[in-house]
Amino acid sequence: MDNTLTAILLGILEGLAEFLPISSTGHLILAQSFFGFDPGQWAQFNVVIQLGAILAVVVTYWKLFLDTGLGLLRRDATAWRFARNIVLGFLPAAVIGLMAKDAISAMLESPLVVAWALLVGGIAILLLERTVRPGPDEGVAALPMRTALLIGFAQCLAMIPGTSRSASSILGALAMGVGRKTAAEFSFFLAVPTMLGAATVKIADDPALFTGGAVIGWGEIGLGFTAAFLTALVVIRAFVAYVSRYGFAPFAWYRIAIGGGTLLWLALG
Repeated sequence: MDNTLTAILLGILEGLAEFLPISSTGHLILAQSFFGFDPGQWAQFNVVIQLGAILAVVVTYWKLFLDTGLGLLRRDATAWRFARNIVLGFLPAAVIGLMAKDAISAMLESPLVVAWALLVGGIAILLLERTVRPGPDEGVAALPMRTALLIGFAQCLAMIPGTSRSASSILGALAMGVGRKTAAEFSFFLAVPTMLGAATVKIADDPALFTGGAVIGWGEIGLGFTAAFLTALVVIRAFVAYVSRYGFAPFAWYRIAIGGGTLLWLALG
């Protein structure tokens, strides 16, 4: 497949999957395995297009972020609680991610791990949807410190590729009685420091990622970044509106279908 078309399609895939509970990393791994891409050649591309998805969060919630920043300067209590909860939610991923980065890198090479994670995660979503009653949507700033920290630990499950960062954090929040809308938005906000931190670690561990003459050019990277950004802009608001009314079950069935189909494909291959 032409690199330009591939870059656009992978960017759209990243923008679609990053904030849905279906695992963007897992889908990128499966796409590269299915179409025979060399993951090493696309490593730089994968890092950059995730930044496009992050930018979509910042643009979508720019007023909230601006108000929070100004509120911190004014020592506004709500702004400080919001910032505190984001920091608490991010801390477990920062610490555990640094400690387990070698094991995480090894799993990133396994479509089998992704397939099982998608399948098991889908079943977990169905079980939670049927057994847990979501609480009221009071906003991220209203979350107790303990809840924010525990959601952060739940997010760490996404270090297993295919689990999904958004699924882990959202389901962790729902299990603690957080409302669907608040759970989804907290997951979006946690994505900013978490994904920026992950990208920074990757670049620090492999400086040649951006200096070694990558096979995939900056033109393709720019197209992928733009596709991820524009797609995520649409997905973020649509996802919050959808799950607030209908829940997460459709995403669970999708995960089960993709995970089971991939296991069958790997077995026959």
